[in-house]
Amino acid sequence: MAPNAVEQPARSLDRVAPSGQSRPVPAVRSGGATVWFTGLPSAGKTTIATALAARLFDAGLPVEILDGDAVRPVLSPELGYSRADRDANVARIGWVARLLARNGVLVLASVVSPFAAARDSVRALHGEVTFCEVHVATSVEVCAERDVKGLYAKQRAGGLAGLTGIDGEYEPPSNPELRLDTAGRSVGEVVDQLIEMLARAGIDTAGNGTADKLITHTSRDLI
Repeated sequence: MAPNAVEQPARSLDRVAPSGQSRPVPAVRSGGATVWFTGLPSAGKTTIATALAARLFDAGLPVEILDGDAVRPVLSPELGYSRADRDANVARIGWVARLLARNGVLVLASVVSPFAAARDSVRALHGEVTFCEVHVATSVEVCAERDVKGLYAKQRAGGLAGLTGIDGEYEPPSNPELRLDTAGRSVGEVVDQLIEMLARAGIDTAGNGTADKLITHTSRDLI
């Protein structure tokens, strides 16, 4: 199964920084898992997820990307951007992620998902299915400078209200499996870090190759 990144990132971003794991790892499990990327708009979530998907696919592993912007019109066309509607959208994406993950797929969900309770509900929904929360903790200043989709410019011009991180609330995860401050590292290095996170979580990422082959330590385009 090819990684299904419906929407490619508009451009490469700056850089990604190292971070440590803070949540205790679950028991070793085989099969699928969900990696849930949360962060502000233009934080680099889709860029990182797409690069990780390519690495896993090259290893012969089943992987799917659930990009929030691409999935919302399909799963939640009737929903707006109130808190209740945002939480409902997150719940729907989480349900699909769990369905895929429990059937052996490595799911990479790239979703702003601003509210902690909604993300915690998705984690709880996964039950015994491995769930790894990754906070792409790019600062709002850097996100606004990148402004991949023009949302920050639109907000400044008065054409958008409730932009997450500006005049819309964002609750950062208090204890994610991984926190990435996207300054100072390449996409390739960050993907290496995510592969290591999955290995610590008990996920077999070797596929048709070996775990060592997945860890490249190469310098690719900067985030």
